[in-house]
Amino acid sequence: MINNTNFEIMRTKHYFPNVVFEVWSNFFVKFVRSIDEIQRKKCIFSMFSSTSGRTTNSLFDNMTLKLFEWNHRELVKSPLNYMGGKFKLLPQIIPYFPKDINTFVDLFAGGCNVGINVISRKVICNDIINYLIDIFKLFKNNTKEESISYINSRIYEYGLTPKNEDGFKLLRNEYNTSHRPLDLFVLIAHSFNYQIRFNSKHIYNTPFGKENSTYNDVMKMNLDQFIDRLHEIDITFTSNDFRDVDLSGLNTDDFVYCDPPYLITTGSYNDGKRGFKGWGDNDEYDLLNLLDNLNERNLRFALSNVLCHKGKTNDILIEWVNVRGYNTYHLKKNYSASSYQTINRNKNASDEVLITNY
Repeated sequence: MINNTNFEIMRTKHYFPNVVFEVWSNFFVKFVRSIDEIQRKKCIFSMFSSTSGRTTNSLFDNMTLKLFEWNHRELVKSPLNYMGGKFKLLPQIIPYFPKDINTFVDLFAGGCNVGINVISRKVICNDIINYLIDIFKLFKNNTKEESISYINSRIYEYGLTPKNEDGFKLLRNEYNTSHRPLDLFVLIAHSFNYQIRFNSKHIYNTPFGKENSTYNDVMKMNLDQFIDRLHEIDITFTSNDFRDVDLSGLNTDDFVYCDPPYLITTGSYNDGKRGFKGWGDNDEYDLLNLLDNLNERNLRFALSNVLCHKGKTNDILIEWVNVRGYNTYHLKKNYSASSYQTINRNKNASDEVLITNY
């Protein structure tokens, strides 16, 4: 039997040198495989939820990912490097999801890292950026060979390389006239930091990525696996403001996940300057009211967000959680999970959380 003392011994609270960490991780994997399933899950999830913010060693990230995949199914990464994407947090998030999901609804799908990996009978992925959703729809409706062939042909036609900025600009100009979804994917693959950015007139204006952003082997592999998974599951894509998504037909065996723009962080997806709506206090209140309505209907939900970030606190969210009494799980937190009011906070800390009503 594994008790809390054993958990404490196994938790990673210090930065390990690579060699020591490698030995420790190998031992831990063997240990986890030797125990029964219930204790194994407790051990893995305890370690996930107790990792110190100081532990940034990539060996730890790889080990936890492999442990999760071994205990569940292989995770597929979106071919889009979408800002705020949750792929690296999936081993922490998915274990908190219900195990008996009929329809999974992702109101803020973004790069679709969550929807493509959740286990449910049906998946609905929604995002307000319709150009993003159009890409996913084509990947779903086309054969994999058709999509990849088109992408390769456009790269060849415009001579896209890490040095050919002129070819990139020519394709960008054409896309802003035609808005062919897969042309946008090709542009993203060669754009600065793989960013997706539009101006107020919905003109794609991300600059050329040079050597830092290319359609490389990793992106090709992610795309290949992503399209395969799309064709394996029952998934539907919609593009609406979250307030306009019809949730009236959901039942108690369905599940709604929300990963909205974070009120106290700023990025190209929520600053209101990229051709799409920003995110402010009214949006935050509207979303929290929507979740309360789901709770009143006995529908399960989970919300990803941050309580604090670089000295800022989301007081709206904190008050809502305290009043409603919803469950709050801290992910990769930088300080102890004591009550929020008594924490000695690091001004640069970011407390990412998952909030659930079940």
